[in-house]
This record gives sequence, structure tokens and C-alpha cells, in this order.
Amino acid sequence: MQAVVLAAGKGTRLRPLTEDKPKGMVEVDGKPILTHCLEQLVELDADEFVIVVGYLKEKIISHYGDEFQGVPITYSHQREQKGLAHALLTVEEHIDDDFMLILGDNIFQANLGDVVKRQSEDRADAAFLVEEVPYEDASRYGVCVTNPYGEITDVVEKPEDPPSNLVMTGFYTFTPAIFHACKLVQPSNRGEFEISEAIDLLIQSNRTIDALPLDGWRMDIGYPEDRDEVEERIQSTESKESTVAPQ
Repeated sequence: MQAVVLAAGKGTRLRPLTEDKPKGMVEVDGKPILTHCLEQLVELDADEFVIVVGYLKEKIISHYGDEFQGVPITYSHQREQKGLAHALLTVEEHIDDDFMLILGDNIFQANLGDVVKRQSEDRADAAFLVEEVPYEDASRYGVCVTNPYGEITDVVEKPEDPPSNLVMTGFYTFTPAIFHACKLVQPSNRGEFEISEAIDLLIQSNRTIDALPLDGWRMDIGYPEDRDEVEERIQSTESKESTVAPQ
């Protein structure tokens, strides 16, 4: 599969870390957030990266060039940051078939491969990881409602009164049908074109959207303290792995 990475944002909440670099170039455990994302996608056999760039894009382009670990990179430019659905539309001309999508400010140590496998085997129109969060935190995310078969039946972006505590994470797979849905999205109350609204339009057109429970952990690097917590998690995992005796 091709892999789309959204990395156009300014990361204003991460300042001062983003005063002279885009959000994806902030280092976590000695390497940029984007490098963590790309390494994970290489493990999932991505055959091409399409990276959406915007704010200080030259920093990303000069760092990664035309390929990463032998996988070619195409860059797509989002000149105005108008939401994830808007960012996704910039890559439409580069996408040939089903593809992976990762938000370039998320770091995972989780079952991403399960999502790719589900997309490949079931030919769903979308699949993504979901996780349960405390109800009081759910209003910060895209909140999902599922049926007994694990299919998404409703998605609401940052609701004041969440219908559940099941939220979307930053990793998805889609068919190209998502692009048509993105074109139909209207600006939200925040003035952005939301990916959750595009997903809801797929649901309304009787498309199949599969939800897979997160097994492991992920973090959205939104604030400087998030970076510190992720570094602790990564180093803790590495320490545990180094102490496991060989079989």
C-alpha cells in the first residue's frame, strides 16, 4: 500500500519547540516525530510515501529528500491548513488504490498491522484503530459509535455530549472513495474540513467502516509535556526488551 503522512501543521501548542521547525521535525527520543512514523510504515511494507507538507515545508523536504529507507517519497503541498479532510484532498492525484493514512504528530507502539490486514482481507472502505478514553476526555476527539460487528455506525467530531468514549486514533486505511466524501464536507464550527465528517458521509452511503481496538499505546504529540511522556514510554519499552532473556 501507499502511505499518506499528514505533516503540514504549525504545531502552535508545541511552542517553543516549533518556533523554527514544523511539528513533524520535533525530536522525540533522538529523532523527528516523522521518522518514527515512517519507520512504522516501512514495517507495514509501504511501497511509497506521500507526505503532506505546509508550514516550513523546506525543513522536511531537505531532511528526507526523495526516499526513506529505500521507499520513494512524493510531497504534496497544503498551502492553507484547513483541516484533515482538506489536507487529504491534496494527495488525491497521487493515490492509485487502497492506502494507509497516519497523522504525522502521532507515535504508536500498537497493532497497526491488524488494520492493514483487515483492509486487505475484507475490502472495507475504511478501517482504523479506536481506543477507549475516560468520558470526560472524549470530547477532545472524533468519537465513534459501533454495532455488535465492530463496524462504525456514527462519528462525531469533538462533541459536547459524547455518545460513547470510543475515539479515533491517528492511523487509518481507506479506499479512494474517501476523496469523494472529502469533497462533500462542509466547514465545521471550527472552520475546518473534518476527516470525521468525511467518514460519516461514507457511513451514510452504506460503506463499510471497520473499527479495531487499540492493542498497545499511542500518543498525539500536542504539547511539550507529551514529548516527555512519549520518551519515557519508549525508553521504558526498550529497557524491558533488553532485559528479556533469549529463548
